Amino acid sequence: MTLPEPSASGDILMAFLSILFEGAPYILVGTLLSGFIDAFLPAKTLERLLPKNRVLATLSAGFLGLIFPVCECAVVPVVRRLVQKGLPISCAITYLLSAPIINPIVIISTLTAFKEFQGIDGVGDLGNATMTISRISLGYVVAVIVGLALLRKKPSDILTDSVVRGIGRGAAAPNAPVQSFDAKLTHAMRTAMRDFLDTAMYFAIGVMITSVFNTQVDQSKIEAVAGNEFFAVPSLMGLSFLLALCSTSDAFIAAPMDSFSSASKLAFLVFGPMLDVKLVFMYSAVFRRKFLVVLSISLFLLVALLCEPWANVIGRLSNKPVPSTVSIIPDNVLPAEPAPAPAPAPEVPATPSPAPVPVTPPASSSSSNSPSTNPAEAKP
Repeated sequence: MTLPEPSASGDILMAFLSILFEGAPYILVGTLLSGFIDAFLPAKTLERLLPKNRVLATLSAGFLGLIFPVCECAVVPVVRRLVQKGLPISCAITYLLSAPIINPIVIISTLTAFKEFQGIDGVGDLGNATMTISRISLGYVVAVIVGLALLRKKPSDILTDSVVRGIGRGAAAPNAPVQSFDAKLTHAMRTAMRDFLDTAMYFAIGVMITSVFNTQVDQSKIEAVAGNEFFAVPSLMGLSFLLALCSTSDAFIAAPMDSFSSASKLAFLVFGPMLDVKLVFMYSAVFRRKFLVVLSISLFLLVALLCEPWANVIGRLSNKPVPSTVSIIPDNVLPAEPAPAPAPAPEVPATPSPAPVPVTPPASSSSSNSPSTNPAEAKP
């Protein structure tokens, strides 16, 4: 069997399939979880878990994605229902922005895409997972900042009229009739199927664009953009906005972009799940147009200004323990090597100087004693 000759289409297809097969399982798992949450999770469950204090509740809402993992496609309708049930606006928007980033599926996919599993030796040793830690922490900080800024905002200032009218009805409406387990399971599967088809379509488009970008575009032509953080960060943020990828798989798009720095990749991974093309249309059904414009500009500025210093700080923290372990080993090994230097000592007995001692003195002493026996001296 002969392999086909290298071609542009073959390179694109190979890159496309490699990224697609690597990221598709995470889309499937994420959409299944979102379907089960939509069908089996009561809306008031989140309200019971949050503290009564608004500030503490906002801070806690940033971690709800760890308990209820959903992608950005599924979190918008969930937040809309929660707001109509009486969830505070600050908590709802914090959960809306952080849930697509801070959830177990996205964490595992980011670790896999950037091959950071190899650097983890336990809970206390996460030094090499710099991109994953940077993404989670920066996503949480940006979401909490936006949520705290909306503590004193009224729902009518942020939400559309239809959503505001549904707040009172949602809180006072009687509970819906209890569905059987089979009905809930069917609803969960249908929701997961719709979410998977929607996200898989956007993901396939993004993978195709990335495959063409990595195989057909001369990487030297983009060094002027990739090497300058002033242009690299906003360019990747704009790319994440246009690709509209799912947060469970966007790390597989960012990881192969070797020409770009970690800060620009971090901006891609944080800004995309918070705001992209499809989310603008989904947000417009919940938020007022004026608030949506302000939210978009605020998210862009926050991520663009914080990504580079944030990546540098996380990088320094992760690199601290490395030099200490490397410098200890040579210090213990090098002093032991000069020890064999006394090896020339055995050569000392090889040059014995006592041997020439009996050469001349015995001869001179014997000659001085022989005249004493001379008969000439024996005469008186």
